[in-house]
Amino acid sequence: MRTHQALRLALIAAVGLCSCSMSRAALRAGCAKVDITPPLGLKLIGSQGKPSDSVLDELYGRALVLSDGANTVAIVSVDLLYSPLEEITNPVRALVAERVGIPGQNIMVCATHTHSGPDIFTNGKLPLESRIAPEDIDPAYVRTVIGKLASVVQMAHRDMQDAKIGVATGALPEVAYNRRPKRPNGQVQTTFTLPAEIAATRRVEARADGRTIVTFTMPPEQADLTFGPIDPAVSVLRVEDPNGQIIGSLFAFGCHPVSVYPFRSTAISADYPAHALRVVERTEGGVSLFALGLAGNVVPIRRDVGPCEQIGKALGAEALRRLQLVAIRPGRITLAARCGALTLATKDTPPQEITTEIQVLRLGDVYLLGLPGEILVEVGLAIKDQAGLDKLFITTLTNDSIGYVCQAQAYTEAGYESTRGTHLAPGAGERLIAAALSLLDEIRH
Repeated sequence: MRTHQALRLALIAAVGLCSCSMSRAALRAGCAKVDITPPLGLKLIGSQGKPSDSVLDELYGRALVLSDGANTVAIVSVDLLYSPLEEITNPVRALVAERVGIPGQNIMVCATHTHSGPDIFTNGKLPLESRIAPEDIDPAYVRTVIGKLASVVQMAHRDMQDAKIGVATGALPEVAYNRRPKRPNGQVQTTFTLPAEIAATRRVEARADGRTIVTFTMPPEQADLTFGPIDPAVSVLRVEDPNGQIIGSLFAFGCHPVSVYPFRSTAISADYPAHALRVVERTEGGVSLFALGLAGNVVPIRRDVGPCEQIGKALGAEALRRLQLVAIRPGRITLAARCGALTLATKDTPPQEITTEIQVLRLGDVYLLGLPGEILVEVGLAIKDQAGLDKLFITTLTNDSIGYVCQAQAYTEAGYESTRGTHLAPGAGERLIAAALSLLDEIRH
């Protein structure tokens, strides 16, 4: 009898140990944010060499850390124009690995691409005219940013708790357009801005191929312009605790954050994402992260401080709406991460090579594809078409800064992005597509 009772107690203890092990292996998540606003006086991206003199809204670094018990991944969103691999991303990864042990390939650093932030990168992989001499960069502020970004991951890691996730997709086509309209001869007429009377004629249309376009009634001398596609998707990730209370969220959208620039050229601002994030955080709670989607040739229809707030509120409202409709995935999920090196030829004579990286984070059946540089919407949509994934986030300006990445046809069409905007030779877009699809296929299997 005693033998049977001892065996029964041992079995109970064993089950208890297994239950504890399973509990520890359940998904855990934490979020945090930290202010990285530079001191006044630092030159901004669009200040034409003038010192910054005001703050419209603070700049932040935000982090989401997830762990399945075996693998831990971190997503960092930072209010900077770029996050160059050698100057920002890898130094942050090294500090995080040292402090909390998350491997570098599991850490994704997404720049929100504000054009009203500090000019603190050499831009060594961009065209010569866009590069900055190292002596013109404030090294103390760069060190501060790197340290704070590592710290915000450390804080999110420290605050992890049991969690569940889910995703949803909304749309916001009304605020942006493709700035590479074409004439009948196939040549692009780059159109960075639109007069107010033209912007007021906005029409959202679906092409026969399913692409979304935003078009306008143009004056007679431009009536033959044809506008290209945008990606209207607002991709939303919700992270909540076991009781359904939000821990944090992430949303991605493809439109250049250039509402404030250049109208307030010496004012520090995170542009429209700041307003969107405020809407979500103040209404839903938690810490929210913004990631830039397919924005390489997509810009706001209206600009200036007022429209910046309107775009941000509209985006925040769409993200907030979708956060209410997320189907939370039951049970445990498995996390994984992959990084792949990508070498691209330049337009130099003789040609040189640029090495960068592509990254994928897998959260169960959710995939976050991080692409370096400013990806033209046609390149990103080709990846979406061919990937065959329902729950795919594409984030750009992620982990590195390599200028505009264009499809081959863009080089024959002219326009800013494929001429002065890129240091890359024709074929870069197609190589990026192939590499992204290969990495996605690898992590799926």
